[in-house]
Amino acid sequence: MPDDSRTSRFDLIVALFMALAAVGTAWAGFESAKWSGVQANSYASAGADRAEASRATTLASQQRAIDVVSFTAWLNALNAEIVADPSVRPNGTYTPDTKMVSGFLFERFRPEFRPAVDAWLATHPLIDPDAPATPFDLPQYRLAADQRAQHLVDRAEKLSATARAANQRSDNYVLTAVVFATVLFFSGMATKANGRRIQLFFTVLAGIALLGCIVTLALFPVEI
Repeated sequence: MPDDSRTSRFDLIVALFMALAAVGTAWAGFESAKWSGVQANSYASAGADRAEASRATTLASQQRAIDVVSFTAWLNALNAEIVADPSVRPNGTYTPDTKMVSGFLFERFRPEFRPAVDAWLATHPLIDPDAPATPFDLPQYRLAADQRAQHLVDRAEKLSATARAANQRSDNYVLTAVVFATVLFFSGMATKANGRRIQLFFTVLAGIALLGCIVTLALFPVEI
């Protein structure tokens, strides 16, 4: 009778180990799939941001080219007017005259470009050789498209980091599922082994592996 009772308790413990291992395996598989989804979504969003950043960079390049061409045309027109009539030479300041070609061009600078031009003219570049060579050297020359491109690149990098972390977490859950499989293996061996010592050996191995998996799962981040 005591042997039957001991056998019954042993079978119950092994069955409990196997049940917990089965549940743990299912949970690990579920979480692995969820984190794989996070990885895929994050990489997709990062790719979309990089594509948008590329378009913003292209736009910024086009706007910069427009600014350079318009600024060069304005300088050429102003120089031509000075050569034609030296009396119009600015004395350190410049006031656009819309009746003149230079004034016409000046009034048509892009709104983003005007603050840099105004800051440049404030340094009296037309008479001061130490003034900045062009407005493009000044911090006032900022393009919203450039800033948007940088913001998108930064966000894409963060999303890629999230995707890499999600991939690692998915792999960790897969590894835990593999260890749960060893719990099932040891539990099965315990039920088939002959001799109490061998059964106890496999049962202890199953218990240690199961406890390690449960603790590990408790420490892993959960994605629902």
